[in-house]
Amino acid sequence: MLFYVLARKNYARNKQYRGAHLIHNIASALFGFIYVSIWTAIAADQPLGSYGTAGIVSYVAFNQCSLWVAAFLTNGLGIEQSVRTGQIALELMRPAHLFYQLMSKEWGQVAYQFVYKFIPLYVLYALVLPFYLPTSWLAYAWTAIALLLAAHICICLNYLIGAFALWSTESRWLYWVNYALSMLLSGFMIPLEWLPEPLAAIARYSFYPYLHYVPTRIYLDMAQPSELIGSLLWAAALTCVCLTVTSIMRRKVEVQGG
Repeated sequence: MLFYVLARKNYARNKQYRGAHLIHNIASALFGFIYVSIWTAIAADQPLGSYGTAGIVSYVAFNQCSLWVAAFLTNGLGIEQSVRTGQIALELMRPAHLFYQLMSKEWGQVAYQFVYKFIPLYVLYALVLPFYLPTSWLAYAWTAIALLLAAHICICLNYLIGAFALWSTESRWLYWVNYALSMLLSGFMIPLEWLPEPLAAIARYSFYPYLHYVPTRIYLDMAQPSELIGSLLWAAALTCVCLTVTSIMRRKVEVQGG
């Protein structure tokens, strides 16, 4: 019940800023149209493999929507700020597990961004673009599962980035490094099969494709639901890492050198 309340409160808190978030939606939609225009121009001279012009438009548009579920989350889940203020010591003393606390709060944020950012962008692109719409409800169900796992992986990554601040007091640079790698290796900018082989090999053995590439391919009916086995394995592995790191944090905490 506690974790549900935390998620609900964070969802409600975000609703106070719907005006500002509308600006985010407009900017995100414009970026999506820019990416679509670039790929449409490329498609005029290139066959684009199994995607085709309509396929790559849908690929880019859906990826732009999924950013609000599997990329644009709270930097370090707010741990860095807690370290700077010393609040982290109190957070670690609470009877509720720190990882579950922060994860629950972030799920409230993810739910809010899905309702007020993902869905409006999705509807807009479906109305004005040659956007692929699955004909089977199973495709939507598997896509939803893929997005949930992608969000969980992203939450775990941000938790680990935030936890790094307990020993360095600064982890913002790590957030941006992770963001840059995600844009490249997750298939957001370019489908993985079109990356140069060294990068494609690195991507295949990382968790990044499960943030965007796999969910989008499942949505487009270009990948089987069995691809989600990788998502499950990475989600479980990163959860175990987060729990282990939290245990280490409880035993030795350094807050601003004190």
